[in-house]
Amino acid sequence: MTNFSKPINRALFVLCVIATGSIAGAFVWAFFFLMDKGIEFFWSTLPALIGQAADAYLPGLAEGPFGFLPYPLIVCIVGGLLIGYFDKKTGARPEELTAVMGKVKKDGRYSYEGIGKLSLAALLPLLFGGSIGPEAGLTGVIAGLCTWVGDRMRRFGADFRALTTIGTQAALTTLFTAPLYGFVAPLAGTADAPKDGESGVDIKLPRAQKTFVYLCAIAGALAAFLLLGDVFGGGMGLPRFTGMEVGALEAALVIPAALIGCAAGWAFHASTWASGKLASRMGERSVAKAVLGGIVLAACGMAMPYTMFAGEAQTHLLMDSYLAIGAGALIATGLVKAALTPFCIQMGWRGGHFFPLIFAGVSIGYGFSLLTGADSVSCVAACTAGCMGAVMRQPVMTALLLIMCFPVKGVVVTIAAAAIGAAIPLPKAIAPCKPQGSAQKNGGTLQETEEASE
Repeated sequence: MTNFSKPINRALFVLCVIATGSIAGAFVWAFFFLMDKGIEFFWSTLPALIGQAADAYLPGLAEGPFGFLPYPLIVCIVGGLLIGYFDKKTGARPEELTAVMGKVKKDGRYSYEGIGKLSLAALLPLLFGGSIGPEAGLTGVIAGLCTWVGDRMRRFGADFRALTTIGTQAALTTLFTAPLYGFVAPLAGTADAPKDGESGVDIKLPRAQKTFVYLCAIAGALAAFLLLGDVFGGGMGLPRFTGMEVGALEAALVIPAALIGCAAGWAFHASTWASGKLASRMGERSVAKAVLGGIVLAACGMAMPYTMFAGEAQTHLLMDSYLAIGAGALIATGLVKAALTPFCIQMGWRGGHFFPLIFAGVSIGYGFSLLTGADSVSCVAACTAGCMGAVMRQPVMTALLLIMCFPVKGVVVTIAAAAIGAAIPLPKAIAPCKPQGSAQKNGGTLQETEEASE
């Protein structure tokens, strides 16, 4: 029996990897499904009911579904009150994606204490229109769940402690529906978890076996996510653009497009610095900060509706309507969106920044296309890659994240624009400080988190 224990444990480990990936994919789908239904209720069903009630009880005063009331302002203030109060009472605070991955890399695990509260804390800002992405809170919850499973399976072998890393990467793949990003990131060391001398924890698989393990997790995650989406609807992911043309004009405009996209990245960093200063001055006044965040969010949303929400659904709407919006409004929307996201995060509307920044790049790209007459998809690719390159500071990882968004002919444009965005040094005043630990609280780059955890 002893001779077969290791092969049996290996087989059990592979099955657990597939199951872990499937659970991660299913959890991502369930989170998105609840988010979609909640947003539909708060921003479609409820205002329609309010409009009907206003028409019935206040004839002559109500006009349209929002009536005479500034509905977005009311919803965002109520959302701020709930978010701030929940934070004050529970202390459940979703961390940025980079912080989660930094902790997983350093410790090989992620705390699963209060994971239910953490899930609700990640969902609330999204329901009330926060200009944030779902990836931060979701990744932390899944990393916690995988740690919980790994702790209960470790008697079968040290390999099972690696389920946290595997589940985190499966979640990333499903969140962005970007298999190359989810596959390459762990193999490149993005989220590997050195154990600082702890024995029996680091699985140390050969490269071929490690590749196989990650492929199993990714396959399980995507299969569960796509199957549930096909059966029940819902789901999310990065946008997919088709019909790209790269001629002489588009090639000549790659650098200008990347630079204007880079400006959105600078706006992100500048807002992170400024809103961080404001949040520091306000101290631990969770409710006051969240309400202020809601007021600013609503004001931006009433002036520029596309600045609200994560940005995935708005990207699909923009594909069909950008011609009617105008170049100036599109570029302004992208810049405001890039600045609004870190403000929301610092004010307690915690979440990620990948989805909003990608939308910001898309909006700016469409505006740039209208100004220049160049192919819209080519401009979108260059502006988005320039923006993400300026924030992530890693051209290769930026390209791998965005490569599924654009046709094959856009790979060169994406890599070149991402390299331009990453190469331009940030002014010292707005450059993120290197963290003094394994992870940052907010706004840092993946590269900096890795450096801190090494």
